[in-house]
Amino acid sequence: MEPHTITLARHATTMDRPEPTVTNRQPDREARAAAQETAADQAPGDGAVVRPDSALAPDLNSLGNQIAELSARIDAATYELLCHLREFDRRYGWEGWRSCAHWLNWRTGLDLGAAREKLRVAAALADLNHIAAAMARGQLSYSKVRALTRVATPATEAPLLALALRATASHVERLGRGRGPRGARGGRRIAMRNPMPRRCCWRAGR
Repeated sequence: MEPHTITLARHATTMDRPEPTVTNRQPDREARAAAQETAADQAPGDGAVVRPDSALAPDLNSLGNQIAELSARIDAATYELLCHLREFDRRYGWEGWRSCAHWLNWRTGLDLGAAREKLRVAAALADLNHIAAAMARGQLSYSKVRALTRVATPATEAPLLALALRATASHVERLGRGRGPRGARGGRRIAMRNPMPRRCCWRAGR
């Protein structure tokens, strides 16, 4: 019998199934070295880590460029979608539904919250010509545009756009969370730091 093999009777029942025969053999040095190399190529929780071949580097660079170009086309197509959504909403194409977001949720399968956010961004872009043009050219992702529309105005969009073109999406998101919708959130934060004193009313017992 060959090493490392298990012999079972085919279609055997539980009662007449023979005991498996296992032959144990210690791995040789070459097998142990191969196992150690395989383990070194694995990251905990991430599965095997593939080491790229130097001969494939040009192909990987080309693949990376294709991914970036496709992402830019998706951003430009997303801007076109937002323009259509704004026009559809303006002309009440969703008549008969509770809102345009509900129609979008039904028609495209988009989450209701995400649908409301897309409509908000679409409406805001109508007044932000520089940001809209950059997204139409595929220079801004939807994530960046979504964050910019929370804080930008026609008077401030140019410097914010210049910042967004150099920063990552996470940096732009933090900017949006810090300043809030059209700069209003900062005012609310100041108001929260100095809340109005609450008045207490006391009733005299009889």
